[in-house]
Amino acid sequence: MGGCAGSRRRLLDSEGEETAPEPRPRLLDRQGALWKNAMGFWLLGLCNNFSYVVMLSAAHDILSHQRASGNQSRVDPDPAPTTRNSSSRFDCNSVSTAAVLLADILPTLVIKLLAPLGLHLLPYSPRVLVSGICSAGSFILVAFSHSVGTSLCGVVLASISSGLGEVTFLSLTAFYPRAVISWWSSGTGGAGLLGALSYLGLTQAGLSPQHTLLSMLGIPALLLASYFFLLTSPEPQDPGGEEEAETSARQPLINSEAPEAKSDSSSNLSLQERWTVFKVWMVFELLFFRNTSLTHAQQYRWYQMLYQAGVFVSRSSLRCCRIRFTWVLALLQCFNLAFLLVDVWLSFLPSIYLVFLIILYEGLLGGAAYVNTFHNIALETSDEHREFAMAAACISDTLGISLSGLLALPLHDFLCHLS
Repeated sequence: MGGCAGSRRRLLDSEGEETAPEPRPRLLDRQGALWKNAMGFWLLGLCNNFSYVVMLSAAHDILSHQRASGNQSRVDPDPAPTTRNSSSRFDCNSVSTAAVLLADILPTLVIKLLAPLGLHLLPYSPRVLVSGICSAGSFILVAFSHSVGTSLCGVVLASISSGLGEVTFLSLTAFYPRAVISWWSSGTGGAGLLGALSYLGLTQAGLSPQHTLLSMLGIPALLLASYFFLLTSPEPQDPGGEEEAETSARQPLINSEAPEAKSDSSSNLSLQERWTVFKVWMVFELLFFRNTSLTHAQQYRWYQMLYQAGVFVSRSSLRCCRIRFTWVLALLQCFNLAFLLVDVWLSFLPSIYLVFLIILYEGLLGGAAYVNTFHNIALETSDEHREFAMAAACISDTLGISLSGLLALPLHDFLCHLS
């Protein structure tokens, strides 16, 4: 014991004689951790939304389900639809692509609605693992399916993965610097662009939809690697350390002692955002131009790609442009919806390239609404309630998309029965 005490005193004496460690190494380590977390959340946003976007891009192919026997590797990337409404002036599938949108969003809505009630019982790591497994399962199930029903089950798996991941990672941002919200949003925008562009490019190159989906199985693996190996543990000066982050994941997110003013602010912002995400997907399928070299399936894929390109640019623009009054973006999107509905009815736009520009503009509005809403929430909520605010606010955009899908089904049937 005496030897140990003497050794400890000598160690303390030697440490006292040494000069304080230089701040530069610590600063470099901190900067390295910041960049690792920034890239980690960017990759998490990219991987989390990737399967969701790919399923929307493949919606027309899923509903026009016609493949060669045995799912051969060479399949026409623009198959003739199996069932059409020949009496309509529109090139309609028997089922609206809104069916895929609903299968891709309703499970997400259920997860986000139930998250404050029971998701806190599950720590972050198992949630991320389940999200990655569901994402991989969605690609495999849709790739090997032989019916629309089986494909829609795969779309549901993609929705579960995206919904569980979004509510998990947005809650996790509460334990890191606020800057990671911008990186997360940019990553989700990148998922839209890369997901739609990769599906469009691979199918245009002649790869079958089946092999295109199977080639994307590396994305779920990247999601797991980004979370378990790239993200660093939250630092003490952040809102909560590693232990607090895991503990709070098992505590109720609803706190009756939350300040009333903060709750009202977050609620009002969410109600405004509910209208902002009333997107023009319901008319994408019916915006069909016959005087072009692009087939209907190719036009739909281009619409998705251009929309996601706009989303990526605007979700990555927080450092350049910040918008406080997001209701303006919602109003502009309503104008876009009305304009395109009139064009579907009257067909007055002479060129598909004008529609391309409008859809790109629509993507810019949608992405700006997303990133600025969550940035405003991060600024207006306290550290204690930010985790719950992030998880609750993401319900609103999902609810808006679900409403648009539900409205699109009867609208599709009505327009397709017009002679």
